[in-house]
Amino acid sequence: MESLYLSIVLAPLLAAVIAGLAGRLVGRAGAHTVTILGVAVSFGLSVYVLLGLLDGSIQVYNDTVYVWGISDGVRMEVGFLVDRLSALMMTVVTFVSLMVHIYTIGYMKDDPGYQRFFSYISLFTFAMLMLVMSNNFLQLFFGWEAVGVVSYLLIGFWFKRPSAVHANLKAFLVNRVGDFGFLLGIAAVLYFTNSLDYQEVFAAAPALQGITIEVFDGHAWSALSLICILLFVGAMGKSAQVPLHVWLPDSMEGPTPISALIHAATMVTAGIFMVARMSPLFELSLTALSVVLVIGATTALFMGLLGLVQNDIKRVVAYSTLSQLGYMTVALGVSAHAAGIFHLMTHAFFKALLFLAAGSVIIAMHHEQDMRKMGGLRKYMPITYWTALIGSLALIGFPGSSGFFSKDAIIEAVHFASIPGAGYAYVCVLSGVFVTALYTFRMMFLVFHGKERMDAHTREHLRESPWVVTLPLILLAIPSVVIGWLTEETILFKNYFDGAIQVLPSHDVLAELGQHGTTPAYFLIHGLLAPPFLLAVAGVGLAWYLYLRRPEIPARLASRFAVPYRWLVNKYYFDDFNEKVLAPATRALGQRLWRTGDETLIDGAMVNGSARIVGWLSGAVSRVQTGYLYHYAFAMIIGLAAMLGWLLLES
Repeated sequence: MESLYLSIVLAPLLAAVIAGLAGRLVGRAGAHTVTILGVAVSFGLSVYVLLGLLDGSIQVYNDTVYVWGISDGVRMEVGFLVDRLSALMMTVVTFVSLMVHIYTIGYMKDDPGYQRFFSYISLFTFAMLMLVMSNNFLQLFFGWEAVGVVSYLLIGFWFKRPSAVHANLKAFLVNRVGDFGFLLGIAAVLYFTNSLDYQEVFAAAPALQGITIEVFDGHAWSALSLICILLFVGAMGKSAQVPLHVWLPDSMEGPTPISALIHAATMVTAGIFMVARMSPLFELSLTALSVVLVIGATTALFMGLLGLVQNDIKRVVAYSTLSQLGYMTVALGVSAHAAGIFHLMTHAFFKALLFLAAGSVIIAMHHEQDMRKMGGLRKYMPITYWTALIGSLALIGFPGSSGFFSKDAIIEAVHFASIPGAGYAYVCVLSGVFVTALYTFRMMFLVFHGKERMDAHTREHLRESPWVVTLPLILLAIPSVVIGWLTEETILFKNYFDGAIQVLPSHDVLAELGQHGTTPAYFLIHGLLAPPFLLAVAGVGLAWYLYLRRPEIPARLASRFAVPYRWLVNKYYFDDFNEKVLAPATRALGQRLWRTGDETLIDGAMVNGSARIVGWLSGAVSRVQTGYLYHYAFAMIIGLAAMLGWLLLES
């Protein structure tokens, strides 16, 4: 089996190397052929593994591939843990990546960096596979940092644009903050368990419950809670939770295919996956679960509100990603880990669909992204419209769509939860349903319905995108509709993650939810009468009224409620605080440390100071060498007299 799993990981890596280093030799067609083939191999083998794990023909695999080093008894290894959790992630990642690869042929056809882009996205897939298949913290950290490095390259792919350079640097710096916490968490795991292997760490977790550590003198902290919170800080960076969310909207500066790949199935889901994988640790810390819950709920509602005032079509979808990541985090916080991963899976399909549909619109609009300059595109782009509509219905959780099953499960799980902060979280996720429906159909109505607001030249050349763009839309639309029906009962209520995810009986809200009904039909009937459906309908209705029936009202509301509107437009002033307060303060501190440590201590005292001492000493010694014989004879006599005097004293 080792060769099988190595093939899944190495196929996209080999393709990335060929497209990147031999791009000129293989040409454009060669670059996209080899990378699509590499990801297709990984997808096919991932499906084979997933089906094998489901029917029992393949057993859970947890073994070492390569021992990188041994230090003080700690083994640092490359190894794979392939169970139902990782197999599901492998399948979702490779499928969405495959669709993005195919779509890229049409979207990037005129870009001079064509081969380089294919190399990057294939490398991105490799990094994410290494992350989700790891069986130890060392490899997890490698995959964690690898997706960060490749995302930096992809967000700044158009590096001649200052905005792209600013965006990738912002993503890099914000993620370094999260990764610092993540690395401290891994160090704490190693300190308390003397191991980096998941299995050994999880086995040692119960013994850590009574251990405390004094981070500050006189204040004892639970070691397990500290470990979990530090690990979650890493997840906050990767999965863009408040306040480390600021990089994700700016990542729209990268080409649309990578926006889909980052936001749907790879980098931003890494944090969700990591917390679910670490459930044996988080389940033993009520404090950590509460922190996760409150942060996720805040992100779900307040990032969704920002989508209401965005005019860039990609940024609307980006803020919806932030909000939906908040829903997944909320699920983890109430110990509904299965529901969080279920929503991760469904969201990957319909969010990739929405991003690629937005890219199709951008192509047709000659790379115009302002929704105020669109309108009426439905008749020009029927395939893009209907697939985008399917994705939008899934996003708002319309009954019967894949998003309905996963989002409603999370909302109901929060309703049954008793973890501190559950009441606040329930208000946030329920309110978020209305907000999501409002900003999603605001986008749909502004782009595809109503008055045509584009210029005459653009209108004359409007047409549906080529098949390499529309085919992935259709293939992503299918699971956006059916995947919930096929998997809801199995993943949520039939112990699908047995052994991969651990939940304490006292925290098992999904078991309590399952007592009321588990089938998709029950969910559908119940959903038609539940508050989330009514709120979603209200959001769609209000969007229709404000942006089709009475389009003059939004401007009046913005003028009347100027203060909250400015808060939303300025994104709660997070960017202003970071750029005008935090960044200057850290630069000033850095300059002070540089002047004190580098200029004064290192350069002044150690480097230049030692040079000055040597210069002074050599100058002093040089004066002794006069070249006169009588000076040397006199010195010899003085020396001889001193030596004789010393001998006489000793005797």
